[in-house]
Amino acid sequence: MRAPLDILFLICCFILTADVLGPEIFGHGKTKDYPLWFWAGQQILHGGDLYPRDPHISFPFLYPPPAAILLAIPASFGKIPLYLCLSLLNAAAWWITAQLSNAMTGDGKVAPPWLAALPSIAMISFTFDMFDLGQPNLVLLALMLSGFWLLQQERPLSSGILFALATAIKVFPVAVLPYLVWRRQWKSAATMMIFLAVLVIAIPTPIRGFQHNLSELKTWYHGMVGSSSEAGFGQRDDQNWSWMNQSLIALTHRLTRPVDYNQDNPNKTPAYMNLLDLDFKTANWVVLGIAAVIGAGFIGVMPPMSRRTPRSDAEELGLLFCLMTVASPLARQYYFIWLFLPLTILVHRAAYDPRDAARKGTWAALAVAGALFGLALPFFPHGLQALGNNFLATAVLAGALGWHLLHPLEDKAVPQAGSLSASSSLP
Repeated sequence: MRAPLDILFLICCFILTADVLGPEIFGHGKTKDYPLWFWAGQQILHGGDLYPRDPHISFPFLYPPPAAILLAIPASFGKIPLYLCLSLLNAAAWWITAQLSNAMTGDGKVAPPWLAALPSIAMISFTFDMFDLGQPNLVLLALMLSGFWLLQQERPLSSGILFALATAIKVFPVAVLPYLVWRRQWKSAATMMIFLAVLVIAIPTPIRGFQHNLSELKTWYHGMVGSSSEAGFGQRDDQNWSWMNQSLIALTHRLTRPVDYNQDNPNKTPAYMNLLDLDFKTANWVVLGIAAVIGAGFIGVMPPMSRRTPRSDAEELGLLFCLMTVASPLARQYYFIWLFLPLTILVHRAAYDPRDAARKGTWAALAVAGALFGLALPFFPHGLQALGNNFLATAVLAGALGWHLLHPLEDKAVPQAGSLSASSSLP
């Protein structure tokens, strides 16, 4: 029964990899972020600088130094081996993500092949972006899911290492740390912080030199984390407030102050969607207020330790992934590949919840979210994305997960307090 899907998966991976390698082998070279990754790897190999000395000058490479060190290994063999390596990593991450998402739904069900494949089909446009753009978000998702799987298997040290690796590549997965602390996963949280220091300081030092690496870390921090103004943040002022960014920060600013959501394209007429006319500082306070309310809501629907079940742990993780996606300051279209786990959990609830009304309501939520995601298709105006179609789809999925958390089945509680439950074995 699985053979047709396995063949379809391999065909998709071949086509997506051909999209990457074809232009490089037969055309004028692959574009998007691939040449930048090769450049960063070469900078490491030849001892060059990753960032300008002045943090106010635009950075070509926005990631922390450990990401460039990882790129240097395949980049030492040339562009095609690097691009092939990145494509194979994305293919492996896709498979791992699909397998773990279906195994971590908490209902103990082994879904039939086409139902198990439904999230992959629904997420295919985001997966295409991972291959076409060369972005690592799918690999980061696989690392985070693997970390939580190991945490369920009572291997907190290994989980912390994977969380640290994801954070060292692209910083936004650090949002998992408060959750680990709240759920008293002390070993995993401590390991994450220790290994993050190893990845950021200890490993680059013999490769780059202590002073060179420290200088680059400072430059990167001031240019990426420490830079925030009315014009923008994180070295991409032309994208921060535009329709392309659907993070909580960007959407709130577009709604509360007059920022041009067409600022990414100077040839377009400026367009605004603000309902209020606040200044930059006040808008930031609104962001913090909304974030606090969302955080309190998340804590409110999380069951106490004594009432946790495999189902509630899965729904809690799904909700966490929703929040981490929109909490990133920059959440472009491809970031929403991180909704793979929430989507899979809700597909299982829609298929297997014994309550008829719950099944119908979950299917309805999935349909609404799918319609909202569809508004990103190129024939729709950018104004619909500026209004936050992906953000709203995430909110719908989060709301459905929250409903299931507040209306649990009478499952057997997690036997060991303080540990995440293992929901099922891998198929």
